[in-house]
Amino acid sequence: MIKKIMIMMFLTLLTINQANAGNFVEGLEDIPLMRGLVQQPNHISFGNEQSRLVEVHLKAKKVSLKQVEKFYTNTLPQMGWTFQGKRKDTLIFYREGEVIDIAPEQTKPLIIRITVKNRI
Repeated sequence: MIKKIMIMMFLTLLTINQANAGNFVEGLEDIPLMRGLVQQPNHISFGNEQSRLVEVHLKAKKVSLKQVEKFYTNTLPQMGWTFQGKRKDTLIFYREGEVIDIAPEQTKPLIIRITVKNRI
């Protein structure tokens, strides 16, 4: 009986995890998509084994720029990105030879641009 309960709990947790999967930016599978942001269909992606450039745009649904900055400043370091600071309105992170820039493209409605490229 205990074995059946454990199996049921495992399957329930597996289902919950799968339901939460996909909360990452398409094309940047290691960058989380903040709740309240929607990825726009236009994005740039090219590169090879030595370098890459990916640029995506996220549109806010009742989310402020401050909330976006706080989310990514708190979340990305947990994923191995090191916060380098802020230049004007752009957040800058480094990880393993790459740089990620997060910046507002537009304020009303809020559109955020995320760019990942090789660090020069």
